[in-house]
Amino acid sequence: MADLIRVQKAISGAGLMSRRAAEDTIRQGRIAIDGVEAVLGDRVDVTTQQVTLDGVPIPVNPDLETHLLYKPAGVISSASDPQGRRTVVDLVAPDLRLYPVGRLDYESEGLILLTNDGDLANRVTHPRYGIVKKYVALIKGNPGKGEIRRLMEGIDLDDGPASALSAQVVGRQGEATLIELTMGEGRNREVRRMFEALGFEVSSLVRTAIGPITDRSLKPGQSRQLSAAEIRDLLASGTGVGP
Repeated sequence: MADLIRVQKAISGAGLMSRRAAEDTIRQGRIAIDGVEAVLGDRVDVTTQQVTLDGVPIPVNPDLETHLLYKPAGVISSASDPQGRRTVVDLVAPDLRLYPVGRLDYESEGLILLTNDGDLANRVTHPRYGIVKKYVALIKGNPGKGEIRRLMEGIDLDDGPASALSAQVVGRQGEATLIELTMGEGRNREVRRMFEALGFEVSSLVRTAIGPITDRSLKPGQSRQLSAAEIRDLLASGTGVGP
C-alpha cells in the first residue's frame, strides 16, 4: 500500500492550487475523498482513492498523465498497428504506456487525447458524461439551410440515427463549404457518414476541441501534457450524468 499523505498536500502536488488554498477549500466542505467530505487532517492514498473538488475528480495520482496531440492525417488512432503504420502513441511517447481516448479516422486530423487514466478515458468517451467534441469539415458543394438543419435534427445511419448538437456554415471556398459541428458522441466515421447521407463528400475533417480543451498553437504531430487545471475543466465540462 502506498504511503498516505495529507489531502491538502495531494491537491497542491497536483498543481491545482497552493497548499493553503487547498486547506481553505477543505474547510469550505468542497473536497471529498471517495465521496466522503474531507476534513483537515485526512490522509489519502493517491494511487487508489479519488479526491474530488465540487464533485469533479482532481488528478492527484502522479503516475497518471494525459497528453493532447494534434493528430496528422495518415496516422492510426490506436496503440499499435499490425500493418506497421504510424500510430498516435508513436508520435507522443512510445516509451510510455499511454492509450488514445476515443479515435479519429485515419484520414482525419486534429486533437486527440492519450492517457493512462482509465477513469478519464471513460468520462471523455462515454456519451452519458456529455463531454462534446467540435469539428470543422470541408465538404464539396454548398448545402442549404435545410440540409444544415437536418444535421441537427438527425440522420438515419446503418448503426442508428445520428445528429449534431450544433452545425453552422463558417466559410466557403468556391464550390466547397466549411461547416463547424459539435458532436455529443464519436461513432466510427460518424461525421463523414452523416454528410455522405446528405449527398456531400468530405474533403477534410479536423477535430478542433474536446470539451473546453483546444490549442491553436499545436501543429500536426505536436503534443503537450495537460495540466491538472485543464483536466479538471475537461471533466467538469460534461453534463454530470453518470456515476
